[in-house]
Amino acid sequence: MSDRLSALDASFLYLEDHTTPMHMGGVAVFRRPRSGFDYDHVLSFIERRLSLVPRYRQKVMEVPGRLARPVWVDDQDFDITYHVRRSALPKPGKDEQLHDLTARLMSRKLDTTRPLWEVYLVEGLSRNRVAIITKTHQAMVDGIGAIDIGQVILDTSAEAQATDTEDLWMPCPEPSMSELVVDAVSEAVQRPGEVVENVRAAVVDATATVRKVTGALSGIASVVRTAAVPSPGGPLNSATSSQRRFATAKTRLGDFRTVRREHGGTVNDVVLAVLAGALRSWLLSRGEVVSQHTTVRAMVPVSIRSGDEAAREEYADTSSLPVGSVGNKVSAYLVDLPVGESNPIVRLHQVGHAMRAHAESGQSVAADALVRLSGFAPPTLHALGARVANGISDRLFNVLVTNVPGPQVPLYTAGAKMTEMFPVVPLAKNQSLSIGVTSYDGGLYFGLNGDRAAMSDVEVLASMIEESVEEMVGTVEG
Repeated sequence: MSDRLSALDASFLYLEDHTTPMHMGGVAVFRRPRSGFDYDHVLSFIERRLSLVPRYRQKVMEVPGRLARPVWVDDQDFDITYHVRRSALPKPGKDEQLHDLTARLMSRKLDTTRPLWEVYLVEGLSRNRVAIITKTHQAMVDGIGAIDIGQVILDTSAEAQATDTEDLWMPCPEPSMSELVVDAVSEAVQRPGEVVENVRAAVVDATATVRKVTGALSGIASVVRTAAVPSPGGPLNSATSSQRRFATAKTRLGDFRTVRREHGGTVNDVVLAVLAGALRSWLLSRGEVVSQHTTVRAMVPVSIRSGDEAAREEYADTSSLPVGSVGNKVSAYLVDLPVGESNPIVRLHQVGHAMRAHAESGQSVAADALVRLSGFAPPTLHALGARVANGISDRLFNVLVTNVPGPQVPLYTAGAKMTEMFPVVPLAKNQSLSIGVTSYDGGLYFGLNGDRAAMSDVEVLASMIEESVEEMVGTVEG
């Protein structure tokens, strides 16, 4: 039996066009070790790890006549040097140059005739640093147990690579066109409605596919209630162009913990209140009308652990997760950020109240419900947010905010210590900004992926996030 894509994963391939590439991304910055960290070193290191992610040697193969969804097959001509690439920044190698390169790379679609991932080693970064940029198609991250290439190449020790072993990989024979048809017909006999559904989903019509996803979600009462109130208009929902801008903000996790201890709530509440303050300043800098009641609606995936309220509170505080800890239940909240409120403490209390109201009323989309919707269950919150966003962004929210807790110990790749990590969350149709947040080793890092035309000042918003943190910390007495 063929290894067939889920209905939703196939829809991501059909929905993709030059304005909305459907890949997740990440930017990790490393301190170059004395032992060296060149392209050949990194290439060999990643090649040894590929046995842990078999999907990364597979490509998508269409079924003739689209009688069934595409299947995963081993790439007979797999060439790791195509997927692991080398780039360099011109002098002086500033962070802004790295951001420009990231934006250009993330603007380009992945080649669907090859395995759907790329890794770039970026040299020439100032202060003896190097960076690794990753791209992985959302069709590859279906399933809670899925593993991303970015997870596989990170270790908790600089010496961990010494235990790697080379694996001898032999691709399985590629199925013939007739075998694919036979498999499709066999499945159709067992599930007659499948053929009609596959042909309908195969039509490259973004509107129809989004309507299918949204229609499935409409069975969840909480989404219906939220959708009844349209998201506020504004500059964050514009026609999406084919190019991106990328910017980052670097903050200290300890500052968020301090504010949380002083004013209550969770670290995630503080993050959202900080973003509300930054968005307020950004809108005002653009000359937008901001009244006391102005809001920006954010979709905020939150991971919790089912059946344990104490654990739920622990996970809501991103500072307390141990290495490798993953929640097995995910809720996607729709939160109206109070950007019209000038007082940072009041903003924090309003955000905290909204988050608690969601949790207590059940107005969220839980992971177990999403699993029933054609395998709608990705391995990380960043991926979850992107997958949901591509189905319902126009109707329900203005900006996607994914906050993923990371380990609070140093991580290494091929002996090099990672110093910073920034998520790159893709944009959906008519969405101008996605914000990914990740905590790591005492820091809290924001990656802002913006549409190049609509968000020409995305770096201004990034700087305002850092200013908003300072404002929030200033509310703490003593």
